[in-house]
Amino acid sequence: MKDLRRYLVLKYIQYLVLSSSNAISTFLGLLGSLYTIIILQSAKVSSKSTVVLISSLAKADILVSVSIVSEMVVWTFDVGTSSTAFTSAPLQNLLTANTHISCLLLSCVAFEAYLITFFPTESRHLRTVKNARLTSRIIWTLVVAECALFQTDDLLKASSTSAPTRSPCIWLFHFSSTAAALLRSLSYFLGILLRIVNVYIYYKIFFSMSNR
Repeated sequence: MKDLRRYLVLKYIQYLVLSSSNAISTFLGLLGSLYTIIILQSAKVSSKSTVVLISSLAKADILVSVSIVSEMVVWTFDVGTSSTAFTSAPLQNLLTANTHISCLLLSCVAFEAYLITFFPTESRHLRTVKNARLTSRIIWTLVVAECALFQTDDLLKASSTSAPTRSPCIWLFHFSSTAAALLRSLSYFLGILLRIVNVYIYYKIFFSMSNR
């Protein structure tokens, strides 16, 4: 559990403290996720709701690995400029999905820590493995749907130059563009809100433990 706590601290710094990921934090995050996936296979780690959330958090870095490997393949085979521009949007959406999934799962872990600290008995029926798995599935589904919308918007923008102005699908372009813009704004403000909420939760937990 000490290793899992260190991993959580690393992920909090990577996603909720740093304004943006850099090469060092990404590399350390990938190593931490790989190590966490390995130790979670041990029989010594009991199946708890927090462990389920941490497992899902570690698996989210698979998206980062896919993005890095894809960029290496593109660079190795010297793909043309037009092809590189076409593939950059999906890779960026993979990184966006990883960031959003990680932030939401870290917030779930923080909320669970809050319940354990202040409402250990009353919240026991909520802090179950079943609920943790359901929460993880919902988060993955919502973020995948979000990035599917982003990808659709990127594809429509890329093909808009060659499409006729009065195409029957022009309404789809405007709809996806508006929806993607609103969703990006919502994601930005939600990210700020999650940072504030997480700081408040751990502030309360820290001073609660200090008083004890």
